[in-house]
Amino acid sequence: MSTIKYDFTVENLGECKIHSPIELSLEHGSFRAAYVKDTSFVRNQVNVFADNKSDADDMGNLMEKAGPREYIYFNPMHVTAGICTCGGLCPGLNDVIRAVVRCLWNRYGVRRILGIRFGYKGFFHDEGFDTIDLNPDTVDTIHKIGGTFLGTSRGGGDRVSEIVDAIEQLGINQMFIIGGDGTQRGSLDIANEITRRGLKVAVVGIPKTVDNDLEFIDRSFGFETAVQKATQAVNSIHMEAHSQINGIGLVKLMGRESGFIATATALASHETNFCLIPEVPFDLDGPNGFLSHLERRLERRHHAVVIVAEGAGQELLTSTNQTDASGNKKLADIGTFLKDKITEYFANRKIHINLKYIDPSYEVRAAVTTANDSIYCERLGNNAVHAAMAGKTKIVIGLVHDKYVHIPISMATLKRNIVDPESSLWRDCLDATLQPVYMVNNINTVTEKLLKNAEEADKKALARLEKVTQMKVNQ
Repeated sequence: MSTIKYDFTVENLGECKIHSPIELSLEHGSFRAAYVKDTSFVRNQVNVFADNKSDADDMGNLMEKAGPREYIYFNPMHVTAGICTCGGLCPGLNDVIRAVVRCLWNRYGVRRILGIRFGYKGFFHDEGFDTIDLNPDTVDTIHKIGGTFLGTSRGGGDRVSEIVDAIEQLGINQMFIIGGDGTQRGSLDIANEITRRGLKVAVVGIPKTVDNDLEFIDRSFGFETAVQKATQAVNSIHMEAHSQINGIGLVKLMGRESGFIATATALASHETNFCLIPEVPFDLDGPNGFLSHLERRLERRHHAVVIVAEGAGQELLTSTNQTDASGNKKLADIGTFLKDKITEYFANRKIHINLKYIDPSYEVRAAVTTANDSIYCERLGNNAVHAAMAGKTKIVIGLVHDKYVHIPISMATLKRNIVDPESSLWRDCLDATLQPVYMVNNINTVTEKLLKNAEEADKKALARLEKVTQMKVNQ
């Protein structure tokens, strides 16, 4: 497999000459918060191996710390900020919007903040959506409801020239874009077009992906809330299954390419017997297939709970060969497919079962955040504002090893974060469910598939890296 060389260098619009209106300490030990310096970093790779030389001094391993700077690039009185939310719903969107608005207004004195409605489509004149003037009063209580106060949509990020035209016309010089992998790739294209035009506009992303599939960051906002709500659904389905003769509870959760929600929910619920995720292939039939193991579970315990991530087992289904407005491949429905296959399997064996199936995805997506997630959203929003005021651009804010950092969008979107089948997380999930390591009849096919998937991911990442490098050369 190819080795990817990361570059966490942060782009700046220019020299910071304006003293920040936020009064903080110049040094630690003064018993009040201090400014963060551009020379303060967090290591990406922190694991230490006795037989391997540390790369602690390699700038490709160091991420710039986020936080308020003593000197900023923008004069707050001259700032017009824009905020938009893109893609699917996720718990915490309103919390982030609220944090960005309040930090701009209360901490920096910015008085012109525009809400772009319904994602990237809100930039287009032909869509007919006016902007919303935002201030602490308009966003005061929005964290108490789910969804997004600004509205959202998929697609539109490829109309880069029109979006930058709108940013110019609105006089925006700080653009905060809240969205996932595809949205942030679009925001990088927008930022590059801004650079090509010679405009001084900071583009800062707040990574939103309920699947927790953005590279490097500890977790994405909304993930913890999603696991909390999903766990409640699993606990309910367990009671249904446990109360029936050969009861089976089947729950489909989010996770297109990454099974983090399913894995975390299996660990949190303590009631899951099988967790099926995209990263670990499984067979349906045969002596070591999923259905045989499910039958043996019913023989032993007379009930079972199965969690399946939406992207799991796609090789078992007929591909739709379609994409949505965001360019994501439309998945076949693994939930209803499994439901039908389980029913058919036990009917053929004349074994009575009572199967209950639920898909709580939209209930999970629209939920109000847990307290810890709300704290996370607040701090992400604040750090996004501090970055933009200091002229940082083409970055997302992320939590890495429990520290807030600036990550270049080009790095954060190179690869998707996935559950590593060799990781301690998946090992602990196997311990919790007691399911077999692999439910396949030929282990060689699993090894080949996993190697192929890793190689394809690296090839895509290298292609994106080459594109980013060439774009920097051209600029």
